[in-house]
Amino acid sequence: MAIYHFSAKVVSRANGSSAVASAAYRSASELHDDRLNRDHDFSNKAGVIHSEVMLPEGAPERLSDRATLWNEVEAGEKRKDAQLAREVEFSIPREMNEQQGVSLARDFVKQQFITRGMVADLNVHWDKAKDGSPKPHAHVMLAMRDVGPEGFGQKNRDWNSTELLKDWREAWSAHVNERMAELGLEGRIDHRSYADQGIALEPQHKIGPAASRRPEQGLEAERIEDHARIARENGDRIIADPNVALDAITRSQATFTTRDLAVFAFRHSDGKEQFDQVIGAVRASPKLVALGKDGRDQERFTSRDMIAVENRLERAGDELAGRAEHGVADRQRDAAIGAAGSRGLVLSGEQRDAFDHITGDAGLASVVGYAGSGKSAMLGVAREAWEGQGYTVRGAALSGIAAENLEGGSGIQSRTIASLEHAWEQGREQLGPKDVLVLDEAGMIGSRQMERVLSQARDAGAKVVMVGDPEQLQAIEAGAAFRSVTERHGAAEITEIRRQREDWQRDATRALATGRTGEAIHAYDGKGMVHAADTREAARGELVDGWDRARQAEPGNSRIILTHTNAEVRELNEEARGRLRASGDLGDDVAVKTERGDRQFATGDRIMFLRNERGMGVKNGTLATIERVSPEGMAVRLDDGRGVAFDTKDYAHVDHGYAATFHKSQGVTVDRAHVLATPGMDRHSAYVGMSRHRDDVQLHYGRDDFTDQRQLVRALSRERGKDMAGDYAKPEQDQARAFADRREIRFPELARQMVEKVRDKAKGMFAGFRPKPAVAKEGAINTARDHGQGGPINTARDRSQGGPINTTLDVSQAKAIERYARAAGDIGRMRNKGLPVLPHQESALQKAGERLDATRPHAARDLASALARDPKLIEQVSGGNTVGAARAMADEKRVRLDPDARAERFVEGWQKMQQARAGMERAGDSAGAERLRERMEKAAGGLHRDPQLESALRRHAPDLALKQESERSIGDALSSSLDRGRDRDRGMSR
Repeated sequence: MAIYHFSAKVVSRANGSSAVASAAYRSASELHDDRLNRDHDFSNKAGVIHSEVMLPEGAPERLSDRATLWNEVEAGEKRKDAQLAREVEFSIPREMNEQQGVSLARDFVKQQFITRGMVADLNVHWDKAKDGSPKPHAHVMLAMRDVGPEGFGQKNRDWNSTELLKDWREAWSAHVNERMAELGLEGRIDHRSYADQGIALEPQHKIGPAASRRPEQGLEAERIEDHARIARENGDRIIADPNVALDAITRSQATFTTRDLAVFAFRHSDGKEQFDQVIGAVRASPKLVALGKDGRDQERFTSRDMIAVENRLERAGDELAGRAEHGVADRQRDAAIGAAGSRGLVLSGEQRDAFDHITGDAGLASVVGYAGSGKSAMLGVAREAWEGQGYTVRGAALSGIAAENLEGGSGIQSRTIASLEHAWEQGREQLGPKDVLVLDEAGMIGSRQMERVLSQARDAGAKVVMVGDPEQLQAIEAGAAFRSVTERHGAAEITEIRRQREDWQRDATRALATGRTGEAIHAYDGKGMVHAADTREAARGELVDGWDRARQAEPGNSRIILTHTNAEVRELNEEARGRLRASGDLGDDVAVKTERGDRQFATGDRIMFLRNERGMGVKNGTLATIERVSPEGMAVRLDDGRGVAFDTKDYAHVDHGYAATFHKSQGVTVDRAHVLATPGMDRHSAYVGMSRHRDDVQLHYGRDDFTDQRQLVRALSRERGKDMAGDYAKPEQDQARAFADRREIRFPELARQMVEKVRDKAKGMFAGFRPKPAVAKEGAINTARDHGQGGPINTARDRSQGGPINTTLDVSQAKAIERYARAAGDIGRMRNKGLPVLPHQESALQKAGERLDATRPHAARDLASALARDPKLIEQVSGGNTVGAARAMADEKRVRLDPDARAERFVEGWQKMQQARAGMERAGDSAGAERLRERMEKAAGGLHRDPQLESALRRHAPDLALKQESERSIGDALSSSLDRGRDRDRGMSR
């Protein structure tokens, strides 16, 4: 995945560095150091794929030679502690190939450094991690002096500016995100510092036990020292802003225990003193929410942001479920059922109930179906019914292979949720009222992502159908959104298993689905399908032997090997290839460079695609067989029968495809499955792995992992289901305080005591009541003077009502205005710089708008309009002075509610545009005049959407240079006047 890393440091003699030696190391070359009279030879260093010196205009050509460049830099510095060069290092997205990565780096260096007059030595490294995954990054050494035709001059102090570094960091993220979008790649990066983001910390090096026992040995000592530095700096960030920790912890789990917090603090601190400070800072954070004890009597906590996500998810689900606008007529349903029957597909009673449920008129419908219960087949019939009613049906899933399986099983065009969200961010493929969005494998979708998708559908008026099984693989991100929504709104259930062909296997799958893992394993053991070996290595060998025998005995059947980790997948792939090689089923090996490292491929090999590529029609997890291979590329036959050919320089995201992880396999169906059990499994992965087959599954394990079958059952029965913060709400909970917490209202103790008295009196009446976030009265305007007293502020009178505006303020209302203005300012600043707006900035504006609207309906709309009319308000509000913004919001509200006020504003704007257009025509700017005419025509055409405004404008006809017309609408009259003006300009008027 794409990650953000951008750092800068100085190469200085003070710490013993040499510019020549640094350049030699980063370029993997041999350079002679004139000052030290020695050679620095790093030509054996691997991984440097691109190296060049880039010069600004006017620099002498001799400096393009690396040795000449850095020896001149060294010669120009006399001090023993001289600063020789600045080094900038940044990560290149792994999603890019080498050519794209080099181009990305070169373009950035040219735009940001060369155009400023710097000399830059660029080196792109495409290193590999121990697991073979790529770690692409670039090193840029920058000279610190101005350069002219004669060589280097004075040091440029402006280049040391902290603000310039901030601009570079921001520009890099914008540059990467723009290029990723251009290339159609998923993933985005965020330039903000960890404290500003509040969602990430600097990753640490993995230091193994052996290395930690040898701290005095060379590079390991450096890694250990760097490990401690990162931990210490992360601890400082958390102490300064504990929200960093809360957000990091709740990225993958909605709630956490004291032990979870301690483990996190230990990892991100250096020493007991800092550990205690980290724990104390997080515990003291107002964003920390105590939820009470869980079933194991452990205290559980969450963050306010997590509660806010769940509240928004709940509201979006409620609003969708409350709509009744997407029904399908009986005629269309019967036609779809009949067409399926003519193809030999007869829906069972449960499938028919699910079909009726999701083709009903509700805007939200869910189906819970066991693995192999025919959910996709039922969805295919529903698709025909929806399309017959005139709906457009779209599919989405978390993973590429799940989306592919949904499309293959139901005919619903499908893609990953990430790519769908990216398209929405770019303004493409927007949902509409005639869309049905089907989310498959919905149990794997985290709360944050589910909330975004449901909110998008709600706002667009679309219907959402969620299909999945909460007991299969859990969401990688925090939350159990699918379970939560189905518990709240209900779901149709399909429990009849269709995938397995024998009754006892279908019973075993039902046992797996309902948490009775031991019962299922014992059933398979009774049929001789559970195998124990002395070691995992021996178990692996026996598994592959059985796989090979089945492959040769039944060449027409499909099969897959499944396990928990990528490391085991690679071992199993190698052993499987060994069996094919021994039986003569593979051609000659060809060395191919892939994104995971060098691999040997041959004709007849099975491969798996590891990245979505729409142009090739493959997804992450697609399987194929090689028909032709060379070091430069290969031609393959996909399992769906299509042929695909590609060059590895363009697409190298492939690996051997005999084995896969459980996550890669969810949604897959094969004739036979071979499963290697390892200690990392739980009942969710066991359920998935042991339910992929039609005919049989062979389960293997080593006694070095599990001493006996009883221990195997215990491990594979572990419950690791994700929870929600809302799971811990109790009916007798202090509802007033819970409401206040969600609204971020902080009570002094006296007020808390008063709330408790009110609670006691109302306990019986409101038992079980869960209040929704309320909105302030329509007349309340949130000015933002944060005195902590909430005293009134006198502002202008509301001319539409005639009475004074209620301007009573509190801290949360003031902050809502400030947050929105800051978010709007960030977006405006990006656009002014010509940079693309980042997703997190758009999200921040949306969230700020939601908070503002919670204080008064349409408050965000009014503030947005006020800021657009007077951008100076943004600076005022950011500085804490929100009185002007509140008055402007009041004025925007008045205009919004009063047609006469809207008419006055329209006339004022129309007259200004008329004057501006006339000025452009006199100046000969015909293109500008035409653009303004189109803008005026659009404004006139939009009047039909506001009948009150159009009626009020009739009284202003003379101001608009119109005759009093009773039959034609004002909008049509204005459009005609524009056309007459254009015809007159062209000499066509008579």
